[in-house]
Amino acid sequence: MDSTSIDLKGSRIAAVVVDGGTVRIRFEPAYLIKMMTGSTERTRWRQNGELIIDGAEVDGDLPPLPADCTGGDVGENVYTYRDMIPVPLASRGHVRCDLKVTGSDARIRVTGVAVELRMEDVPKYIEHLRAG
Repeated sequence: MDSTSIDLKGSRIAAVVVDGGTVRIRFEPAYLIKMMTGSTERTRWRQNGELIIDGAEVDGDLPPLPADCTGGDVGENVYTYRDMIPVPLASRGHVRCDLKVTGSDARIRVTGVAVELRMEDVPKYIEHLRAG
């Protein structure tokens, strides 16, 4: 099966916008890893987008942004995605996010009741990631 995911490590978090009960985590760019069925090679792409969490609460202070993400977890219901976000992603239920960024001990910690990943335009190819 073909698959695409955001590689959180190295993706740039441009901003976190809190608007009432909605939190938007803006990636400019997010780095995507694409895998094709039957291939051992992966490809790397870049694309801007937002992780939108509704019914959201931010836990603690946000780090200074923009900053590069160094990893973290995004969870929806019983699933936890470590250092990645599957594309597409849209879910209702228990949502959580805990992201680390360079240059700060503060983390982006958000909980909510719904999550949606909205990517913009089309992804731009960067390189092949060869195995070995």
